[in-house]
Amino acid sequence: MIKKHGSAEWSGGLQDGTGSVSTESGVLNATPYGFNKRFGDEPGTNPEELIGAAHAACFSMALSNILGEDDIVPEKIETRSTIHLEMEGGPKVVKAHLDVTIKAPADENKVMEAAKKAEQGCPISQLLDCEITMDAKVL
Repeated sequence: MIKKHGSAEWSGGLQDGTGSVSTESGVLNATPYGFNKRFGDEPGTNPEELIGAAHAACFSMALSNILGEDDIVPEKIETRSTIHLEMEGGPKVVKAHLDVTIKAPADENKVMEAAKKAEQGCPISQLLDCEITMDAKVL
């Protein structure tokens, strides 16, 4: 079993407190986050942004794997995952939308079929308890 971890620290109240987030690899090391970074327009990271990055990375790797099963090596997969946070009734992630551009030396239908499998099959998609949608194009 593979295990990876991230960690966070928080001090103070919800709106006036401050926090930091770190990853096992050190890519994030005490990176600040807070209420205005998450719910306002203050620059900085937040949980939804991090989930979006993880989802985009996971999907891209899953798609590469699925294409590889058909001996297709993609030249490039560009993925953006937009995490939708609904505030009515309390914050809840309700949707993750993937925007994907794929450059691969293969039939477009075959690439799109692989993308559909990756959309629902990547581990982060499976982890998210929300609607997952995708717009994909093949170059």
